[in-house]
Amino acid sequence: MKLKYELIALDVDGTLLTDEHKLPASVKEAVREASEAGARIVLCTGRGPMGAFPVLEELELSGVLITHNGAATVRSENREILFQYDINKDDLGEFIAYCREHGIHYDVNTAYEMMVERVTEEAKAMYAHHKVVPLEANFDTDLPDGLVKFTLFGSKEQMDFVQSHWEKRPAQLQLIRSGDFFIDVQHPEASKGTALRQLAAELGVRREDILAIGNYYNDISMLEFAGLGIAMSNSPDAVKRAADLVAGSNNEGGVADALRKFAWTE
Repeated sequence: MKLKYELIALDVDGTLLTDEHKLPASVKEAVREASEAGARIVLCTGRGPMGAFPVLEELELSGVLITHNGAATVRSENREILFQYDINKDDLGEFIAYCREHGIHYDVNTAYEMMVERVTEEAKAMYAHHKVVPLEANFDTDLPDGLVKFTLFGSKEQMDFVQSHWEKRPAQLQLIRSGDFFIDVQHPEASKGTALRQLAAELGVRREDILAIGNYYNDISMLEFAGLGIAMSNSPDAVKRAADLVAGSNNEGGVADALRKFAWTE
């Protein structure tokens, strides 16, 4: 058996992890097998590095991660930032005002720090699942430079409503639906696909030697860029259409089945 792909890009939530935010043993084993055979494993996630490092550690791996939907590509060993797409904090005023007015939870992120003005009980539980602890700040006075992401968190219905209104605004910053309960506001050029393209060029890896697996709208760009893009069966239809193949669900260890079926050759 020989690996077909030099780089394997894996989404985290809804792909590697179950809906209960657990890493199935079968998935860990399959990812480790590919890594030990020489594949470069790159987690590509909407999470920031601090929320992605625990997953990388559970896989017993280290290396480069594409985080914040491609807005920050970092190296785990020394926390070096390889690529970053900054947004102007002055452009966030209308988004902050909207969230305050409508009682929507939000946070602001640099590559490594997450800041909040307040935390609801629902948000506390969400942050605990992602293993991150946000810093409290006054967004009128304390926002630093180097921001990469503004995130809203709420019910699917609430996020659907916000998305339907915000999509009609002038596109100075882009909206990324990174999950049923999340909307991210970022630099218009930031995406997992763009970051994966940059990383591949840096490493000298051809796109046909890249396998990508994901499950949500923010994964479409990397599924389309990779030589083989695989969507999970729990993906929305638009994500499945953008992929070359469809694997099993995240709750059934679909990544393990996909890697063993498509990443290897006789």
